[in-house]
Amino acid sequence: MFSIAYSIDMYLFNKCKCPECNMQALSTITAQGEISNQGSWCLKHSPHPDYVRAQLWNYIKTHDKIVGLNACGLTIKNADISGKRFYGCNLQHMIISNTHCSNMRARMCMLDFSTISDSDFINSNIQYTSLSGSRLVHALFTGSDLIHNNFNGITSYQSSFDDSDLYNSRFIRAVLLSTSMNNCNLKKTVFYESVREGMAFKLSNTRESLTDRSKGGLTGEFNLFATDISGSGTADSGSSSNSSAASGSSAATEASI
Repeated sequence: MFSIAYSIDMYLFNKCKCPECNMQALSTITAQGEISNQGSWCLKHSPHPDYVRAQLWNYIKTHDKIVGLNACGLTIKNADISGKRFYGCNLQHMIISNTHCSNMRARMCMLDFSTISDSDFINSNIQYTSLSGSRLVHALFTGSDLIHNNFNGITSYQSSFDDSDLYNSRFIRAVLLSTSMNNCNLKKTVFYESVREGMAFKLSNTRESLTDRSKGGLTGEFNLFATDISGSGTADSGSSSNSSAASGSSAATEASI
């Protein structure tokens, strides 16, 4: 088997010019339309934040391939960035709302602590990327390759990962509510100490995912009681389901396949 090696130019870890600030400096766009990471301000301390936002958004709009951009804190609303390719970008704390992002490609990007609502990433290819601590509301990742990604600590509500490859991605301590993962590849996907309520896993290989640190694999058939994000509320699926059937009521919401 042949493999193709490629390198990615990551954004620079420059700090904001404000002495008291530990935030990273945003990229600036030169007169030639190129990215410059030579010392700047974060969005909060920038003397001209609206101008900086406009510069960064115009660069994204006018480029299909975006490498090493630091656009931390940018807001994208009512837009279409379908087909864009992001490599080594810092997109943390972004707000993405009512935006089409289908067929997007991302490698080694950071979208930690972002808010994504009413947006679609259908048929996207996102790998080695982090969305840790992000909030997903009505977000669609249907039919996507989402391999080796970090979804730790996310809150997902009425979102869909259907027909996607989630191989070796992590949802540790995630809160997944009314979120569907039907017909997904969940091999080595990690759900340690996560809350999963009202979910659907039809036709997914749940037995190859990881939910129990002590056992290194699934407990039962993914019918876990998840009431406590710390894991203390998790009960064995077999005994719990039997007692629930006998009493006619459940003390917690059971995740369904």
